[in-house]
Amino acid sequence: MRHFAGAVMKRLTLAFPFLVFLFLPAQVCAQSPFDGTWLIKPDTGKLPAKPQVLLLDKGMFCCMLEQKVKADGQEHQLPASAGADTAKIQVASAHSVEVVVKKDGKEMFTTTYTVSDDGNTLTEEFRDTTEKETVITEVLYHRLEKGTAGAHEISGSWRAYKSKKSQNGSIIKYKCTAEGFSAETPLGEKYYGKFDGKFYPTEDDPYHTLASAKLIDRNTVELTQKRGEIIISVLRLTVSADGKSIHAVFESKLNNTSSSFEMEKQP
Repeated sequence: MRHFAGAVMKRLTLAFPFLVFLFLPAQVCAQSPFDGTWLIKPDTGKLPAKPQVLLLDKGMFCCMLEQKVKADGQEHQLPASAGADTAKIQVASAHSVEVVVKKDGKEMFTTTYTVSDDGNTLTEEFRDTTEKETVITEVLYHRLEKGTAGAHEISGSWRAYKSKKSQNGSIIKYKCTAEGFSAETPLGEKYYGKFDGKFYPTEDDPYHTLASAKLIDRNTVELTQKRGEIIISVLRLTVSADGKSIHAVFESKLNNTSSSFEMEKQP
Protein backbone atom coordinates (compact mmCIF):
# COMPACT_ATOMS: atom_id res chain seq x y z
CA MET A 1 0.00 0.00 0.00
CA ARG A 2 2.70 2.42 -1.10
CA HIS A 3 0.22 5.20 -1.64
CA PHE A 4 -0.11 5.85 2.10
CA ALA A 5 3.67 6.34 2.45
CA GLY A 6 3.48 8.46 -0.68
CA ALA A 7 0.44 10.33 0.60
CA VAL A 8 2.21 11.09 3.86
CA MET A 9 5.18 12.52 2.02
CA LYS A 10 3.02 14.38 -0.44
CA ARG A 11 1.22 16.13 2.36
CA LEU A 12 4.34 16.85 4.01
CA THR A 13 5.56 18.36 0.70
CA LEU A 14 2.43 20.42 0.08
CA ALA A 15 2.10 21.75 3.53
CA PHE A 16 5.84 22.05 4.38
CA PRO A 17 5.80 19.45 7.23
CA PHE A 18 8.27 19.38 10.10
CA LEU A 19 10.48 16.81 8.38
CA VAL A 20 11.21 19.23 5.55
CA PHE A 21 12.18 22.10 7.87
CA LEU A 22 13.99 19.98 10.40
CA PHE A 23 16.91 19.17 8.17
CA LEU A 24 17.81 22.69 7.08
CA PRO A 25 21.39 22.72 8.37
CA ALA A 26 23.96 25.24 9.47
CA GLN A 27 27.28 25.86 7.76
CA VAL A 28 30.45 24.44 9.22
CA CYS A 29 31.76 27.83 10.36
CA ALA A 30 31.10 30.21 13.25
CA GLN A 31 29.33 32.76 11.07
CA SER A 32 27.11 30.33 9.21
CA PRO A 33 24.30 32.03 7.25
CA PHE A 34 22.05 29.13 8.33
CA ASP A 35 22.44 29.73 12.10
CA GLY A 36 19.39 31.07 13.93
CA THR A 37 15.62 30.70 13.98
CA TRP A 38 13.62 30.49 10.73
CA LEU A 39 9.92 30.81 9.91
CA ILE A 40 8.12 29.70 6.77
CA LYS A 41 6.88 32.75 4.87
CA PRO A 42 3.13 32.49 4.15
CA ASP A 43 2.01 32.28 0.51
CA THR A 44 5.54 31.74 -0.84
CA GLY A 45 5.17 28.08 -1.68
CA LYS A 46 5.13 26.78 -5.22
CA LEU A 47 3.00 23.64 -5.06
CA PRO A 48 3.53 20.49 -7.15
CA ALA A 49 2.29 20.61 -10.71
CA LYS A 50 1.45 16.91 -10.59
CA PRO A 51 -2.27 16.47 -9.85
CA GLN A 52 -3.67 14.74 -6.78
CA VAL A 53 -5.82 11.81 -7.90
CA LEU A 54 -8.51 10.41 -5.58
CA LEU A 55 -11.00 7.63 -6.09
CA LEU A 56 -13.79 6.43 -3.83
CA ASP A 57 -16.02 3.98 -5.63
CA LYS A 58 -17.85 0.75 -4.80
CA GLY A 59 -16.79 0.97 -1.16
CA MET A 60 -13.08 1.26 -1.91
CA PHE A 61 -10.80 4.30 -1.52
CA CYS A 62 -7.42 5.01 -3.04
CA CYS A 63 -5.10 7.96 -3.40
CA MET A 64 -2.78 8.52 -6.39
CA LEU A 65 -4.54 5.51 -8.01
CA GLU A 66 -2.50 2.85 -6.20
CA GLN A 67 -3.57 0.18 -3.67
CA LYS A 68 -7.17 0.42 -2.52
CA VAL A 69 -8.54 0.35 1.05
CA LYS A 70 -12.09 -0.46 2.15
CA ALA A 71 -14.07 2.65 3.02
CA ASP A 72 -16.18 0.99 5.72
CA GLY A 73 -15.16 2.95 8.82
CA GLN A 74 -13.04 0.06 10.09
CA GLU A 75 -9.27 -0.05 10.65
CA HIS A 76 -7.35 -1.94 7.98
CA GLN A 77 -3.77 -3.13 8.19
CA LEU A 78 -1.08 -1.37 6.17
CA PRO A 79 2.25 -2.84 5.00
CA ALA A 80 5.49 -1.87 6.76
CA SER A 81 6.49 0.36 3.84
CA ALA A 82 3.58 2.70 4.64
CA GLY A 83 5.25 4.02 7.80
CA ALA A 84 2.02 3.35 9.75
CA ASP A 85 0.03 0.32 10.88
CA THR A 86 -3.63 0.96 10.04
CA ALA A 87 -5.91 3.24 8.05
CA LYS A 88 -9.61 3.92 8.57
CA ILE A 89 -11.69 5.46 5.78
CA GLN A 90 -14.98 7.02 6.89
CA VAL A 91 -17.50 8.49 4.43
CA ALA A 92 -18.89 11.46 6.35
CA SER A 93 -21.28 12.69 3.65
CA ALA A 94 -21.76 12.90 -0.10
CA HIS A 95 -19.11 15.66 -0.14
CA SER A 96 -16.74 14.64 2.64
CA VAL A 97 -14.42 11.74 3.53
CA GLU A 98 -12.15 11.27 6.57
CA VAL A 99 -8.94 9.19 6.65
CA VAL A 100 -7.41 8.27 10.03
CA VAL A 101 -3.97 6.65 10.14
CA LYS A 102 -2.49 5.02 13.27
CA LYS A 103 0.80 3.50 14.38
CA ASP A 104 1.19 1.31 17.49
CA GLY A 105 -2.44 2.09 18.33
CA LYS A 106 -1.82 5.85 18.39
CA GLU A 107 -3.42 8.23 15.91
CA MET A 108 -0.77 9.80 13.68
CA PHE A 109 -2.84 11.99 11.41
CA THR A 110 -6.36 12.63 10.20
CA THR A 111 -7.07 13.93 6.70
CA THR A 112 -10.49 15.30 5.85
CA TYR A 113 -11.40 15.83 2.19
CA THR A 114 -14.34 18.16 1.52
CA VAL A 115 -15.72 19.10 -1.89
CA SER A 116 -17.54 22.40 -2.46
CA ASP A 117 -21.24 22.43 -3.36
CA ASP A 118 -20.45 23.13 -7.02
CA GLY A 119 -17.99 20.22 -7.08
CA ASN A 120 -15.08 22.29 -8.39
CA THR A 121 -13.00 22.89 -5.24
CA LEU A 122 -11.47 20.36 -2.85
CA THR A 123 -10.30 21.30 0.66
CA GLU A 124 -7.84 18.92 2.28
CA GLU A 125 -7.36 19.42 6.04
CA PHE A 126 -4.41 17.48 7.45
CA ARG A 127 -4.16 17.21 11.26
CA ASP A 128 -0.80 15.88 12.42
CA THR A 129 -1.11 14.59 15.99
CA THR A 130 2.38 13.09 16.24
CA GLU A 131 3.69 16.24 17.96
CA LYS A 132 3.02 17.56 21.48
CA GLU A 133 0.72 20.08 19.77
CA THR A 134 -1.51 19.33 16.79
CA VAL A 135 -0.18 20.83 13.56
CA ILE A 136 -2.86 21.70 11.01
CA THR A 137 -2.30 22.06 7.28
CA GLU A 138 -4.94 23.08 4.77
CA VAL A 139 -4.56 22.65 1.01
CA LEU A 140 -7.01 23.92 -1.63
CA TYR A 141 -7.39 22.27 -5.05
CA HIS A 142 -9.09 23.08 -8.36
CA ARG A 143 -10.82 20.16 -10.11
CA LEU A 144 -9.17 19.06 -13.35
CA GLU A 145 -11.27 15.97 -14.10
CA LYS A 146 -14.29 14.26 -12.64
CA GLY A 147 -14.17 10.73 -11.30
CA THR A 148 -15.89 7.72 -12.83
CA ALA A 149 -19.68 7.74 -13.07
CA GLY A 150 -21.26 6.91 -9.72
CA ALA A 151 -18.09 7.52 -7.71
CA HIS A 152 -18.02 9.69 -4.59
CA GLU A 153 -17.75 13.44 -5.18
CA ILE A 154 -14.11 13.58 -4.02
CA SER A 155 -13.13 11.31 -6.90
CA GLY A 156 -11.18 12.78 -9.79
CA SER A 157 -8.04 14.71 -10.58
CA TRP A 158 -7.19 17.83 -8.57
CA ARG A 159 -4.44 20.47 -8.73
CA ALA A 160 -3.27 22.24 -5.57
CA TYR A 161 -3.22 26.04 -5.77
CA LYS A 162 -3.00 27.24 -2.17
CA SER A 163 -1.85 25.94 1.21
CA LYS A 164 -1.44 27.20 4.74
CA LYS A 165 -0.03 25.71 7.92
CA SER A 166 -0.36 26.51 11.61
CA GLN A 167 2.63 28.51 12.85
CA ASN A 168 3.56 25.92 15.47
CA GLY A 169 4.67 23.64 12.65
CA SER A 170 6.61 26.28 10.72
CA ILE A 171 9.44 27.27 13.07
CA ILE A 172 12.91 25.72 13.33
CA LYS A 173 16.15 26.63 15.13
CA TYR A 174 19.65 25.67 13.88
CA LYS A 175 23.03 25.50 15.53
CA CYS A 176 26.29 24.80 13.71
CA THR A 177 29.20 22.84 15.18
CA ALA A 178 32.60 22.03 13.73
CA GLU A 179 31.51 18.41 13.26
CA GLY A 180 28.04 18.95 11.85
CA PHE A 181 24.77 20.65 12.67
CA SER A 182 21.75 20.39 14.94
CA ALA A 183 18.12 21.40 14.54
CA GLU A 184 15.27 21.73 17.02
CA THR A 185 11.60 22.67 16.78
CA PRO A 186 9.35 24.12 19.50
CA LEU A 187 7.37 20.85 19.35
CA GLY A 188 10.27 18.76 20.65
CA GLU A 189 11.89 17.21 17.57
CA LYS A 190 15.68 17.25 17.59
CA TYR A 191 18.28 16.28 15.02
CA TYR A 192 22.06 16.11 15.02
CA GLY A 193 24.10 14.89 12.07
CA LYS A 194 27.75 14.95 11.13
CA PHE A 195 29.00 16.09 7.74
CA ASP A 196 30.30 12.63 6.89
CA GLY A 197 27.78 11.35 4.33
CA LYS A 198 26.10 9.02 6.82
CA PHE A 199 22.39 8.96 7.64
CA TYR A 200 21.29 10.09 11.09
CA PRO A 201 17.92 9.75 12.85
CA THR A 202 15.60 12.40 14.24
CA GLU A 203 14.61 12.22 17.87
CA ASP A 204 10.86 11.82 18.35
CA ASP A 205 10.17 11.06 14.68
CA PRO A 206 7.39 8.44 14.41
CA TYR A 207 8.28 7.77 10.76
CA HIS A 208 11.88 6.79 11.64
CA THR A 209 13.24 8.91 8.82
CA LEU A 210 17.01 9.25 8.40
CA ALA A 211 18.83 12.18 6.78
CA SER A 212 22.26 12.74 5.26
CA ALA A 213 23.64 16.24 4.55
CA LYS A 214 25.94 17.32 1.73
CA LEU A 215 27.50 20.77 1.80
CA ILE A 216 27.48 22.19 -1.75
CA ASP A 217 28.95 25.63 -0.99
CA ARG A 218 28.79 28.27 1.74
CA ASN A 219 25.16 29.12 1.04
CA THR A 220 23.83 25.85 -0.39
CA VAL A 221 23.23 22.40 1.08
CA GLU A 222 21.52 19.27 -0.20
CA LEU A 223 19.87 16.75 2.09
CA THR A 224 18.77 13.24 1.25
CA GLN A 225 16.14 11.47 3.35
CA LYS A 226 15.37 7.77 3.50
CA ARG A 227 13.04 5.43 5.32
CA GLY A 228 14.49 1.95 5.64
CA GLU A 229 16.59 1.57 2.50
CA ILE A 230 14.25 3.63 0.32
CA ILE A 231 15.26 7.17 -0.63
CA ILE A 232 12.13 9.26 -0.18
CA SER A 233 13.22 12.85 -0.81
CA VAL A 234 15.96 15.32 -1.70
CA LEU A 235 15.96 18.85 -0.31
CA ARG A 236 18.17 21.64 -1.67
CA LEU A 237 18.44 24.87 0.33
CA THR A 238 20.05 28.16 -0.58
CA VAL A 239 20.54 31.12 1.74
CA SER A 240 20.11 34.51 0.10
CA ALA A 241 23.12 36.81 -0.31
CA ASP A 242 21.82 39.08 2.47
CA GLY A 243 21.32 36.11 4.82
CA LYS A 244 17.68 36.97 5.49
CA SER A 245 15.90 34.15 3.67
CA ILE A 246 16.23 30.55 2.55
CA HIS A 247 14.94 29.25 -0.77
CA ALA A 248 14.08 25.55 -0.54
CA VAL A 249 13.35 23.08 -3.33
CA PHE A 250 11.89 19.76 -2.19
CA GLU A 251 11.69 16.69 -4.44
CA SER A 252 9.55 13.76 -3.34
CA LYS A 253 10.96 10.53 -4.76
CA LEU A 254 7.82 8.67 -3.70
CA ASN A 255 5.42 10.80 -5.72
CA ASN A 256 7.80 12.23 -8.33
CA THR A 257 6.73 15.75 -7.40
CA SER A 258 8.63 18.96 -6.76
CA SER A 259 7.73 22.00 -4.68
CA SER A 260 9.49 25.08 -3.30
CA PHE A 261 9.07 27.60 -0.49
CA GLU A 262 10.80 30.46 1.31
CA MET A 263 11.84 30.84 4.93
CA GLU A 264 12.56 34.10 6.74
CA LYS A 265 15.19 34.57 9.44
CA GLN A 266 13.77 35.71 12.76
CA PRO A 267 15.30 38.36 15.06
